[in-house]
Amino acid sequence: MATLTDKGIKDGTLIGNPNAGDYFRFMDTNNSDSLTLRDSSGVDTVYGLGVLTKMIIVNQANISTTLGGVIDSTAQYFIDGKIDCTGVNIEVPETGIAIKGYSFDISGLYCTDNSYIMFTSPVGGSGNVILDKLYLSVTGTSSKIFDLTDSTGFHALEITAVNYIDCTSLGELTNYRQGLETGTGRFGGSPSLTLSGTWIGGFVILTSITRSMSDTTTEPLFKEGTAFIMNSRFKTNMNMDLGTLQPFINFQASNFPNSGTLQLQGCEITRDFIYNPLDINVSPNINQTSLSSLWVNNNGISNTYVGGTLGLTTEITTTITTAGVYEVMNGTFASSDLQHFDNPVNGQLRNLGTTPREFKIITYVVVDGPANDILTVRLRKYNSTTLVASTIVTQSATVNNFSGGADRCTFSILGKTTLDENDYYFLDIANISGNGNLTAKIGTFTSVETR
Repeated sequence: MATLTDKGIKDGTLIGNPNAGDYFRFMDTNNSDSLTLRDSSGVDTVYGLGVLTKMIIVNQANISTTLGGVIDSTAQYFIDGKIDCTGVNIEVPETGIAIKGYSFDISGLYCTDNSYIMFTSPVGGSGNVILDKLYLSVTGTSSKIFDLTDSTGFHALEITAVNYIDCTSLGELTNYRQGLETGTGRFGGSPSLTLSGTWIGGFVILTSITRSMSDTTTEPLFKEGTAFIMNSRFKTNMNMDLGTLQPFINFQASNFPNSGTLQLQGCEITRDFIYNPLDINVSPNINQTSLSSLWVNNNGISNTYVGGTLGLTTEITTTITTAGVYEVMNGTFASSDLQHFDNPVNGQLRNLGTTPREFKIITYVVVDGPANDILTVRLRKYNSTTLVASTIVTQSATVNNFSGGADRCTFSILGKTTLDENDYYFLDIANISGNGNLTAKIGTFTSVETR
């Protein structure tokens, strides 16, 4: 079979002698490249591939007129090698830019000047930014990769297989709709990225690694900028080793108005290669218990466990006036480990978030009452939308007649339910056999957690 080097370049005449069934390249006098199949009869069928008219090759010789010139948003800029961008700022137009390289080992854009900005916005802002298979490096004092503002608030940054090498800063992104990083790396320097303005989408960083950070920088990897609001999620599973003084994020709860949208999931976080989940400088302004946080399956930082517990601390008799009529179970309950839940009224646990909403409730109740009476305990849910309470699960037990001691029975209850924002649950109790009063005992508790 003919190889891809078999091509005609003189008067469109094919060089070489392909056999029947061969595919081969054919380049005519206009350098129009095509794929040709020679069949068993020697007839050639041409499948035109054409010249790549939507690719602009960028090299050291033409950097000032390609990426340094007026950007053609209908073309992809291909980085042919490692290119010094000294004196060149890449102004991203409202119509956007696409840049690609061979790989982050072969293709790169770099500058060592002080106060240098690689990507800038014109008056009116920029569009989509697509970066793929290259490295970016700015190492001068006060230099940064990005200073971009979205022209409409509906554009995206998509960054794939890009390494940031020894960067002084990654700079600032303002009012973009969303960002996506996959397969990125941060190596050396202090590559802090500031997010500013309102992001109506989210920012997701997947399969990303951070190593060899500056041990003197106090700038976080991701930083709250001016009026930063993330209306969707910030999610990452980064594998990072932070510098000695470096935070990972400095976000706060007010940056995330929707519950559970600061999502650290599957992260590996060390500082100087040491795991320390009690290191508050990793995230100094927000922790795993915040309503904004949903931190799960992480190493090196505490995780979020949505739910909480009520435990009985003071025994108070529940007065029963009518057999079979339920009364709210009396007693003083103390709350503990509340995450996305609060305890608005004694004996109630209320969900403050919108996600998750599916829960299991584990309850253990010890009750003193009249010997041989049948008692029933219910888990009840109050729906904050319909303003109606409904029963989750009911369990009955008979009061044991203990010789020489208090007569009592126990309940071990597992309930499953949905709790939407501001829904809460509570316990009530009935004496089915009569109107004898009942007293919940110390050791009674109820606990809610995600299913």
